[in-house]
Amino acid sequence: MGLSIGIVGLPNVGKSTLFNALSNAGALAANYPFATIEPNIGIVPVYDERLAQIAAKVKPLKLIYTTLEFVDIAGLVRGASKGEGLGNQFLANIRQVDAVLYVLRCFIDDNVTHVEGSVDPQRDKDVVDTELCLKDLETVDKRLEKTQRNAKGPGKEGEIAKAELAVLLKVKAKLDQGIPVRGHDLMDNEQEIIRELFLLTNKPVLYIANVSEAQLASADTDPLVLKVKEIAAKEKAEVVVLAAALEAEIQQLPEEDRPSFLKDAGLDEPGLNKVVRAGFKMLGLWTYFTVGEKECRAWTIHRGYTAPQAAGVIHTDFEKGFIKAEVMSCKDLLALGSEQAVKDKGLLRIEGKEYLVQDGDCMHFRFNVTT
Repeated sequence: MGLSIGIVGLPNVGKSTLFNALSNAGALAANYPFATIEPNIGIVPVYDERLAQIAAKVKPLKLIYTTLEFVDIAGLVRGASKGEGLGNQFLANIRQVDAVLYVLRCFIDDNVTHVEGSVDPQRDKDVVDTELCLKDLETVDKRLEKTQRNAKGPGKEGEIAKAELAVLLKVKAKLDQGIPVRGHDLMDNEQEIIRELFLLTNKPVLYIANVSEAQLASADTDPLVLKVKEIAAKEKAEVVVLAAALEAEIQQLPEEDRPSFLKDAGLDEPGLNKVVRAGFKMLGLWTYFTVGEKECRAWTIHRGYTAPQAAGVIHTDFEKGFIKAEVMSCKDLLALGSEQAVKDKGLLRIEGKEYLVQDGDCMHFRFNVTT
């Protein structure tokens, strides 16, 4: 589906280290601001235990997980909205992503300088928010000039402009107070009006509390981590606590050595798995599966997709010519061991165009496309 999450934060908070761990792409991680200039892009497989278990039973020739795109964006500093640092370039890059992952530094290391001189996740978050709010204000002000002219016009176009004007003024007032658009409690119709502005602070946010390996054991009581959790709670956002440097180290190990390494570090799974799952949840994404001897594959959909829409993720012709879908739950498939066993139990369903696909559905589509 081409969905992407931008990794943002101040310089030297661990953004590129986290990106390296996510994508194993080898992005430059260095102890000076603006080590990342052009955004690095990594396509990350979304590991799904259900698909792995299905493949263990079906033994397909190919196993394909769905993916998320992560974009490592240049570090933001005060004044970025006015062009300080790599501000304008940063802000252009973030405008293209679907959601934002805020990396907030919670580790203290004298060997890694902090651009603000000290470690304070609340202050760092406020710096990022302020710069993005200022940039959004510029966007809203430009739109206001046009909308105010159009609102003076007659007829339907004038009425539409008046409705837009009311929303823009509402958004501007709160941006002036430094409140990101995601915290404006806009109605659906108001969101629709400003959607095409692609406002930076209107994107969903996931917070990462980046700690040292030594902090992991006491993360639940760490005062800096608690600050991040408090920040997220106010916005009803999620937090993932991880040690980016440790995660990057894990990714450098051979697959067979990772379980013992994780155990020694007191982890039950890589923190990156939690990041990807949280990213899926933040974007309102679900997964369905296609299952066969040639290939078992995961497909990403938005919650609420109908069967034809889900089919369209595979190919637009599948949606255009949709007839029916054969559906079984992955739970039934795993419990009974094979598709035939699911059929024999009468648990394979035939669903039509109105069916709302559920997370974990296994599906075969029937379609016909006439030329």
